[in-house]
Amino acid sequence: MRVPPIHPDLEPQLDTITLDITRPLILCDADEVILAFMAAFERFLHGKGFYYLWRSYALDGNIRDRENNAELPPEQIRVLIQEFYAQHAKTLAPVAGAAEALGKLVERANIIILTNLWREHLEFRQRQLASHGIDYPVLSNTGSKGPPVAWFQARLKAPLYFIDDSPRHMSAVARDAPKTVRIHFIAERRLSGLFDGADCHFRTDSWASARRVIEGDLTVKGY
Repeated sequence: MRVPPIHPDLEPQLDTITLDITRPLILCDADEVILAFMAAFERFLHGKGFYYLWRSYALDGNIRDRENNAELPPEQIRVLIQEFYAQHAKTLAPVAGAAEALGKLVERANIIILTNLWREHLEFRQRQLASHGIDYPVLSNTGSKGPPVAWFQARLKAPLYFIDDSPRHMSAVARDAPKTVRIHFIAERRLSGLFDGADCHFRTDSWASARRVIEGDLTVKGY
C-alpha cells in the first residue's frame, strides 16, 4: 500500500521521534480528547459577545453575534480561533481521567500527541500538557491526519491506535492507514450528541472506556 505524503512541516518533527517499532503506539489528539477545548472556547466567545448554537459538529455556521443573531463568516471564525490560542489557550482544562489513563497505557504502549495546532503554539502546548501530567512527544500536523498515521503504520510492527474527536480524521485514517485501531473520542457531550457515527472501531467520551478498549485489544494481540 502506497503511503501518502506527509505535510512538509511535519517531516523535521518526525526526525526527532525515537520509534521502537516492536512496541504498540497510541497517536492521540489533544483538543476535545485530552484538553476540554469547547468549554473554554465557548467562554471566550461569550466574552466577545458571541454564542455557539450547538446544532452541528462544526464551528462554521454555529457561531452567532449576540446582538443581531448574525452568523459569523468563516474568515472571522479563523481570526477568533487564532486569538483564542494566542491569548487564552492557558484556560484549557484537562479532560477528566486523561492523565491517569494515559499514565497506565504508557506502561504497555508508547504515546505521541498528534495535534493540528499552529507550529508557533507547539512549545506552549508541550508545556501545558506536561503541567497536567501528560508529558509525551507532541507533533504539530497540518491538514489530514491520514498521511502521518500511515507513516507510523508503515514502520510499526506492533498495534497502532488513533484517538481523535474529528470524524473527518477518522475517515482519513480508515482510508490511509486501515490497520490502525480508530477510537472516536469526544469529551464534550454536547458535541457528542450532535454526531451519529464515524468511520471508527470504537466510540466513547470517557477515558476509562478508552483505556479498557486499548488494554483489552493489547491483551488479545499478545501485548
